[in-house]
Amino acid sequence: MLKHAILYPFFLVAGCIALLIGIFGGSFVWFFVVLLLAVGMTAWGAFDIRLGYFTDTFFRKKYNAQGVIALSFDDGPSPYTAEVLQLLNAYQFKATFFCIGRQVLAYPDMAKQIIDEGHTIGNHTYSHRRNFGFLKEKEVVAELEQCNAIIQQTVGKKPKFFRPPFGITNPSVAKAVQYTKHQIIGWSNRSLDAVTLEENKIYQRVFRKLKSGDIILFHDTSQRTVNVLKRLLPHLQKQGYISVSVDDLLNLQRYED
Repeated sequence: MLKHAILYPFFLVAGCIALLIGIFGGSFVWFFVVLLLAVGMTAWGAFDIRLGYFTDTFFRKKYNAQGVIALSFDDGPSPYTAEVLQLLNAYQFKATFFCIGRQVLAYPDMAKQIIDEGHTIGNHTYSHRRNFGFLKEKEVVAELEQCNAIIQQTVGKKPKFFRPPFGITNPSVAKAVQYTKHQIIGWSNRSLDAVTLEENKIYQRVFRKLKSGDIILFHDTSQRTVNVLKRLLPHLQKQGYISVSVDDLLNLQRYED
């Protein structure tokens, strides 16, 4: 797997050589080629959480996961979380909810219900800032620690799982999770339910790519997601799939002792 720690010095050396070639050879073509490759790889690594480019990430179980998947929900809790929980309970599925700290403050009973019904809560920062990708290490740490503190005060659990807003990773995020000891959880099957308005497109996107071991990304923040789940969950059950929490799928510790 490609890693920033390996490629960064490679691009640095290659860039210096290309620059010298440009200075003494009269053409800077190779310098700009190296620069474009470095920028492109960095952007790809920042936005594709599956690469684990800047830090280790977990996004699916590759082996020995026959018929097992992990449903996950971001950005809650919200008024729609209750119906999501009802549906999960009806099919005896478990899920992982990556909660925003300020949403836990707004809907503490929903957060407690998530835990009481055997699901897992993860950290999704305190405020889900739109400029998350530009935050400094200390700011990322503050977002993580504030969210963890709220979750712990509300449900008595301190999450080890962290899903970055928008799935963004970068050197600041890597250093922050190294400090806070969080494990980054991504996804292998993205519903795009937060941006796709047509419910059938969301359903088809998830189901046509579905594989055992998948971590599926939804958001428990809209009626359309609830409607998709009403169609998807019975189909999953009919096809022999079961949903477990991320910690059960990946055999990871979900909370601090």
